[in-house]
Amino acid sequence: MRKQMEGDNQRRRALARDARRQGRQPSETGTSLSASKQLTSLDRGQRSGPPPAGRHKPDSTRGGPAPPPTAVATATRPLPDSGQDSRVEPMGYRELVDEVSRRAGVDFRTAKVGAEATVLALAWALDEAERERLLEAVPVKLHDVVPVDGIERHQDLPGFLAEVGRISGRTPEQARYQAEATLAALADHDGDLIESLDVPDGLRDLLTPPEPGGGLVGARSAAAPLTEAELRAALADLPYWSSDRQSLVRTIELPPGNLDRVLDRLDQLRVDTGRGPQIGRPDPDNAVLTVRSRTADAVTAADVDLAHRVDDAIEEVGAGMASG
Repeated sequence: MRKQMEGDNQRRRALARDARRQGRQPSETGTSLSASKQLTSLDRGQRSGPPPAGRHKPDSTRGGPAPPPTAVATATRPLPDSGQDSRVEPMGYRELVDEVSRRAGVDFRTAKVGAEATVLALAWALDEAERERLLEAVPVKLHDVVPVDGIERHQDLPGFLAEVGRISGRTPEQARYQAEATLAALADHDGDLIESLDVPDGLRDLLTPPEPGGGLVGARSAAAPLTEAELRAALADLPYWSSDRQSLVRTIELPPGNLDRVLDRLDQLRVDTGRGPQIGRPDPDNAVLTVRSRTADAVTAADVDLAHRVDDAIEEVGAGMASG
C-alpha cells in the first residue's frame, strides 16, 4: 500500500510539472488532489452516473460542451381567433312584438296575436326541417301554444292569410299586413334566416315589402292613412259614424241603465282584443265613441275594423236588452 501511494505521489508531481510548463495551475487539472482524494472523486463519478437531464449551470471545470444559448423566436406564434361570434342573438319577444306593433300601426296585444298567428301558419307551411329552423330562431312565446283545433297547412297566399286570420280573429286583409309586418321585423333582425328559408313560392310575396297605401302600410312601414276615396267607401258601410279625417266618431243616446250596459260591453271589447274606442260621457244619457290611430294621426284600415266591432258589440247588447 505504501509503495502504491509513493507511486501515486510521483505521478501526481509529474502531472503538476507538466501543467506548469503549459502555464496552468495544477489545481485546474485536479492534480493537486492527493491520491486518496483523486480516487474518491473518480469512484464518486462512476457511482453517480451521468448528471440528471435538464439545464445546468455552465461549468468549464467539469469538461464537456457548454449548454446551447437560449433560443430566440424568429416568428410569432399564431394567436387564437379573437373575432366575435357571428351567430345572431335570438330576438326578444317584447322587442319583436313592439316592432310589429310599430310597423302595423296596432296596439301591443293585436300585434302579439298577429305575430303568433303568422309564425304558426308559416311554420306549418314549411317542411319539417325548415320548420325547426324557424321555430328555433324566434321567441318561444310565439309558438308555445298551439290552437286547440290545430293549424291547417296552406302554401298558397289566400289560404295562408285565411289561416292567419282564423287564428288571430282578423280579416284576411288585416292578416296580410300583420304577417308582412311580422316577417319584416324578423328579416330586419336576421335577414339571412328569412332569405334562406325554403318558403313556398305562393307565399314569397309576403317577404317583399309592400307598396305604401290602401290604409294598410305607410311609406315608413307603419299603418297608412286611408285616402279620401277609401274613407268615403268605409263610411258608407258605417252609417252611425262620422269622420274628421283624423278619427271616426259615433254618438249613442240611451237611458242611463241601458247605456251603462253598452259601455260595459265596450270595456270588455278592449279586454278581449286589446283595443277599444275612447269613451266620453257628456251626460248620463249620451256617450261619444272615438276611434283613431295615434301613430298615423289619421283614420286607418284598423280603425274601420274596430268601428265595425264596436257596432257588433252594441247590437249584441241591444238584442239582450230587447229580449229582457
